[in-house]
Amino acid sequence: MTRTPDPAAKAPAVPHQVTAPDERASDPAAAVPLPVRQAAAWSWRLLLIAAAAAVVIALVGYLKLVVVPVAVALLLAVLLHPLVGWLERRVRLRRGAAVAIAVIGMVVVVVGLLVLAGRSVALGIADLWDQARQGIDQVTAWLADGPLHLSTDQLDTWLDQAQKAASSNSSSIAAGALHATVTVGHVLAGAVIALFCTFFFLLDGRTIWSWVVGLLPRGSREHVHQAGRRGLVTLGAYTRTQILVAAVDATGIGVGAAILQVPLAFPLAILVFLGSFIPIVGAVVTGAIAVLVALVTHGPVVALIMLAIVLAVQQLEGHVLQPFLMGHAVSLHPVAVLLGVAAGSFMAGILGALFAVPIIAVLNTVILYLHGHDKFPQLGQDDHVLLRPHRHPVLERAIAQVNELEVERAAGADARALGEDPAVGADEGASTDLDDAGDGSDGTKGPEGPEAGRTGDAR
Repeated sequence: MTRTPDPAAKAPAVPHQVTAPDERASDPAAAVPLPVRQAAAWSWRLLLIAAAAAVVIALVGYLKLVVVPVAVALLLAVLLHPLVGWLERRVRLRRGAAVAIAVIGMVVVVVGLLVLAGRSVALGIADLWDQARQGIDQVTAWLADGPLHLSTDQLDTWLDQAQKAASSNSSSIAAGALHATVTVGHVLAGAVIALFCTFFFLLDGRTIWSWVVGLLPRGSREHVHQAGRRGLVTLGAYTRTQILVAAVDATGIGVGAAILQVPLAFPLAILVFLGSFIPIVGAVVTGAIAVLVALVTHGPVVALIMLAIVLAVQQLEGHVLQPFLMGHAVSLHPVAVLLGVAAGSFMAGILGALFAVPIIAVLNTVILYLHGHDKFPQLGQDDHVLLRPHRHPVLERAIAQVNELEVERAAGADARALGEDPAVGADEGASTDLDDAGDGSDGTKGPEGPEAGRTGDAR
């Protein structure tokens, strides 16, 4: 008869394990609270990560004459890649010819803009000096007759102090000029390296990337390859958008300066274009330079109008161009952009401020993908990295020998499992072959010809 379990019966209670005092005394780590141990584990890992990051930053700073041109080449390659693809598809050019045309065209455009800017500066520097002297006189008169009511003696004293400071720091000015000359040499060398790397990034970028991915462990290559694809898409979107934004800023401020007849309007436009690649800070600094030139040459009224134009262009950039053009590709909060620019400028000056935002944008996309959030699902997973096999004859022979030994060992193990000796099996096989080669008494055909005759005689 089956006994029905009593629902009121309770299962025996499991005693709670409590660490004995003598056990805690023998193991000091057991006495440390769990949150403290977890915090300690996180702390030493974070310290190792910070130390590795510091070493990487130090190496980049030490090798900046090489790292910066390579970074610029990567930006240029991402920028020119659509043009190279268009030349291949539409014009039916080979890859090398398309890359050469794209790079040479970029060099022609940049050199042409610099030549036009230099010519404008050379032609307008005399007029700028005359207008600057007149503007200084107007500013001096305004300081004396305006609301400040500064006396002429005070203004003369300030001018004398400025001249004395300039004369006393003549050695520093000469050292600065020498440093500027060395910097120009470094810039030219970096430009050559950047052009060289840009050409080969466009020509053999896939091969170079495959080699880099091949250095990683086999299990992580595909994941890193897909993350790198999305990082390049983000970098390309940022570069093209930033160029468009810089062009709009330069056009607006340059046209405004030309309408107000501010001297050197074209060089100011190029300066604004270059400065716009540093978000937030670059537009403010270059706009302030344009306002200062207007103040010195045309007085405060024209300077105020120029300031209004600069503010209008910056509002257009901040509220229309950046949100709509950057879009989903580079979704960075303005606080992250500002802090990144500040940190980059603190660590590496102008170069740090220039590369801070693209680095943050790429890292944001890559880290999100590695954590399972794909910002570009339309890219798919069909593109795989192709690694060129590396042949090592000695290693291949060693692997083949090991495989042969494994096969022989497996065959011996199978024979022992069946209770047979491989040697005996071989002898039996040989005797069976000899029997089969007999006179055919078992129904098989024996030897023919002289051999058959000798066999008969022997019988």
